[in-house]
Amino acid sequence: MKSVELKRLKPNSPGTHRHVKILRYGQPGASPKAYLQASLHADELPGMIAAHHLMGLLDAAEAQGRILGEIVLVPVANPIGLAQVIDGVHMGRYDLTSGENFNRSFPDLAAIAADRLAGKLGPDADQNVRTIRATLVALLDERQAVTELASLRQILMREAIDADYVLDLHCDNDALLHLYLGEARWPDGADLSADLGSHATLLAAESGGTPFDETFSNLWAELRRRLGGGTPIPDACLAGTVEFRGQGDVSDELGAEDAAALLRFLQRRGLVAGDPGPLPAALCDGTPLSGVDALRAPVGGMVVYKVALGERVSAGQIVAEIIDPLADDPASVRTPVKTIADGLFFARKIERLARPGQAIGKVAGATPLPTRTGALLDP
Repeated sequence: MKSVELKRLKPNSPGTHRHVKILRYGQPGASPKAYLQASLHADELPGMIAAHHLMGLLDAAEAQGRILGEIVLVPVANPIGLAQVIDGVHMGRYDLTSGENFNRSFPDLAAIAADRLAGKLGPDADQNVRTIRATLVALLDERQAVTELASLRQILMREAIDADYVLDLHCDNDALLHLYLGEARWPDGADLSADLGSHATLLAAESGGTPFDETFSNLWAELRRRLGGGTPIPDACLAGTVEFRGQGDVSDELGAEDAAALLRFLQRRGLVAGDPGPLPAALCDGTPLSGVDALRAPVGGMVVYKVALGERVSAGQIVAEIIDPLADDPASVRTPVKTIADGLFFARKIERLARPGQAIGKVAGATPLPTRTGALLDP
């Protein structure tokens, strides 16, 4: 049965409080479990409208007795960022109190969990998963969040820590639909990529900064590394970040389309009864996140793009030009921005005024680039 719970955040100042609304479908504790949350970057609304439409589909499935596992849906994952408006501009990516990115710096529980699990695992992989999850739940329940942001992170992690599937619904600035997955979960996650219609599915063992999805996808490999190979520890969570196009792509039509794709994935994975139909033809293969060329403006000025989103480009090709309207020398009016990758031009900026060094676009290539090291999500 469906239940609704409001979990209150630590107040940031006297006389104020916010809460996270959590929707639960199916029997609590049932397996498999899926956790989906929308708009952790609170100014990225396409995920929120997809969750809105998914709620209606899950309500219908619940009423018909078709929920087979447990599904937790958080339609608004960041009430802090949702309220951050300055001079009419929504600032939902960074916490204005701390300056932290809302989708970074989630607690890494692997080290402390490994200490507690030493000597407690055996030859049964399924039992090991249950033991590990119980330990992780206990660790989170013991944590004392002091700040509003810390309490938000703890609430979200606590709901997702024992899930088999974790989907974090975001969007880019102006982009085609794309997907981030841990490289260990490919090609297992190929059905998710195909159902969503992902144009670029980007794989990394660790992208840097501890984003929400990697807190769960990387945990199992890290526990294997720390606890050795004597006991089986499977990759027990398929976690990914879904980028539902660009910030302006908010409509009932797109939201309903994306919700239907999410429902098909839940059906294929045994969480909702019903026929999802044949798997759509994949629009892309999985490619390394380190193969994404993050195009930067070498100078400041107006950006004009010379190729459209969805076009395939070649290394050395001009993707954009930066125009200096005050340049005295006609030869220096336009500065080309060339890609170093062969691949798909899948993301760019809505804003057309660039600062020197600012990222203005992304090309997904199949080959890792020597320039792409460190924090791969922050070009």
